[in-house]
Amino acid sequence: MIKINSLMPVGELQELKNGEMTTHNTAQLFANKKVVLFAVPGAFTPTCSAAHLPGYVALADELKSKGVDAIICLSVNDAFVM
Repeated sequence: MIKINSLMPVGELQELKNGEMTTHNTAQLFANKKVVLFAVPGAFTPTCSAAHLPGYVALADELKSKGVDAIICLSVNDAFVM
């Protein structure tokens, strides 16, 4: 379990952007940043789309006003599904 204010474990995350797969190293992605990281059990499921994600979107400006540099959503789905 990752606790508040703890360092993110080093690993890799994949992102599909503009048709190209990009791999991000977590040590670099989170270095010297305040990040809100949350995960959903499945992309585009009714519960995730209706209950989990919208709150972060609605509160994005408030989170950023508290010094948050990035809000990142993870899912167990592969990047092509996302």
